[in-house]
Amino acid sequence: MTVSEIDRLHSQLSRLEGMFPGYRSEIVEGALMMSPVKPHHAQTIRLVWNLLEAQVETEWGFISDVAVPFDDANEFCPDLAVIPEAEVSKNLSAYGPELIELVVEVVSPSSVRNDYEIKDTAYARRGIPHYLIFDPYRRQCVTLWNPGPDGYRGRDVIPYGKTFTVDSGAGRLAIDTSRLPVDPRSEA
Repeated sequence: MTVSEIDRLHSQLSRLEGMFPGYRSEIVEGALMMSPVKPHHAQTIRLVWNLLEAQVETEWGFISDVAVPFDDANEFCPDLAVIPEAEVSKNLSAYGPELIELVVEVVSPSSVRNDYEIKDTAYARRGIPHYLIFDPYRRQCVTLWNPGPDGYRGRDVIPYGKTFTVDSGAGRLAIDTSRLPVDPRSEA
């Protein structure tokens, strides 16, 4: 992907930012995807961010809903990503996927396929070591690691209410899911 293609994709998203409040926009497989954002989505991001921030090594920082161009057809805006603090401090509007050590997505009703299938493959192909999917509808977190050309080779499903550990380049991270919100219409 050339710089002008990245700029074009990013400018398309930038123009939409203020036009549809309450929606998150990404380019996925060449299509503009708009997902409504609900309180549980933001609360999950905040709680996970706080948990991780207290544990990551000082040379690591966070981006949230910032463009990460992958190719001509995909510009994702991860709910949360751990990248080097030196890069975060540059305060850019887009970052390369090669910087990401750990990426977090929170499922919304309209993002199920994107989060579980498309991003699984895209993140793994770009070598992102750890991918965590928090799902307030299924009341679970899926941890993915060991990236390969067809997706992640390692996968665990942790029901909400349990604590799990991720051994990452940013440190050994313990994530307690007991306080994460669940959708009231989800199956218990």
